[in-house]
Amino acid sequence: KEKAFVRRQEQRKPTRSQAEKQSTHLSRGGSKTRMNLLLVPHKYQSMISFGTVLLSILLNLAAASTDRNIQIINHSGAKVAIHWIHPQTGDMVAQGEVLNGAILNLNSFVDHEFEVRELPSKRTGVCSGGDTCEVDYFKVSTNEDQAVYVEPGIEAVFEDDKVRAQESASEMLTECQNEALEAVGSSSSSAESAIAGLVECVEYSIAEKIKKASDEVSFQTTVRKRMGDLLENYTCADYELNTTEAESTDAWYSEGVTRNVDILINRPASKVHVVKNFIDEEECLAMEEAAKPTLHRATVADGTGGSELSKNRKALQAGVKVPWDLERAGDPIARVSRRVYNYVNYVLDLDIDEHGQEDLMSIQYTGRGEDEEEPDRYMPHCDGDCTGLEFKHGNRMATIVMYCTIPEKGGATNFNKAGLHVVPEKGSATFFSYIDPETHVMDKGFTEHSGCPVIEGEKKIVTQWVRLGVTKQTPWTAYNTLGVLRSAED
Repeated sequence: KEKAFVRRQEQRKPTRSQAEKQSTHLSRGGSKTRMNLLLVPHKYQSMISFGTVLLSILLNLAAASTDRNIQIINHSGAKVAIHWIHPQTGDMVAQGEVLNGAILNLNSFVDHEFEVRELPSKRTGVCSGGDTCEVDYFKVSTNEDQAVYVEPGIEAVFEDDKVRAQESASEMLTECQNEALEAVGSSSSSAESAIAGLVECVEYSIAEKIKKASDEVSFQTTVRKRMGDLLENYTCADYELNTTEAESTDAWYSEGVTRNVDILINRPASKVHVVKNFIDEEECLAMEEAAKPTLHRATVADGTGGSELSKNRKALQAGVKVPWDLERAGDPIARVSRRVYNYVNYVLDLDIDEHGQEDLMSIQYTGRGEDEEEPDRYMPHCDGDCTGLEFKHGNRMATIVMYCTIPEKGGATNFNKAGLHVVPEKGSATFFSYIDPETHVMDKGFTEHSGCPVIEGEKKIVTQWVRLGVTKQTPWTAYNTLGVLRSAED
């Protein structure tokens, strides 16, 4: 309703006093702390003020997009109507009516303003104030978990995660302040010990808040992972499902060519991009020919540092050494390999080069029909660590999958924990990184992915697993499949 704007007859707009009323609601979180500071001896006020600012910074969360969900909870005792205020014309667009005790859910955007208007009683035909129906206003903030409580007198009390955090911080600091003031007033306690007690109180309280927040995040992560596991087979079986819509697009210029990039996810430690026209026909054919002599059944890590065959991965593969000595002569394998490292450095800026890296890998899947009990596929897995821990030197931290032959049915790439689905396009590439290039902390599962079963036709891809920290002297073969240097295994 908000977007499909329908012009309404002009309604009463906010007056200065009403705007001030709303401002009071929005700023109410810090009032207790300000009053209590007046009671604190001057020499301690700067310390407590600093603590208030520090807590506010710690508890403030930045918003990533402008769309927001907001709940209207009516406790006013009367039925109310909600209107969006058109920012250019000031006209009112009806969003719905909310009975007393009911809740209205709205999808809106940051900085959009709304009017809450009391409606006349069906029984009496008038509002609580007689001929005058009460009105109040609220504005959508940049924060999350937004709610407006419509209280008696049609007072729109606004809350969001930041307001709640500030109130919680205020209450916590007030309790610690009172303890410190009592200690200062005691003849048996020095000012120094009172300050130490205040600091200890704040530290303990913050630790408790952080633990509770961490527990909630852990719980939600577990739920997200379980949902991803349940959806895996459904998304793979939906052959009409398109590639997930990009959250943004980019254009990458290299080798005199501009390539379009769809950015599906762009978190610091979890990036998934689809790069158009990444590999050409000549490069695909060169890789296929080079792989023919050594094609063998694909293996997976066995959990002890070695590799093994597994039903979780059915395909043929062959490693292809890059002829870097032929790069200047235009060798197609060297050319596409150089493009891989150029793109990785374009995104992550980690100054990666080819020395010590894994071979390019040719991987081939074959469809054998709908009735095949064990089709060629690769079950959900992570190419590197995806536990949110610190990066282990010399291990994988990015992958590029290049599509050369596209199957007639099946063969999509799923990132089930991130809710992403990539349908392969001939010549395109899926890039994903699982390291924060600033902190070197690893992804927490968003880049876990699978190769959906190939049902009909063939799927031929070229994959490069990219490592950080390998060199000519210490190449990728110096590490086992657990990411441990073989020289340190004993």
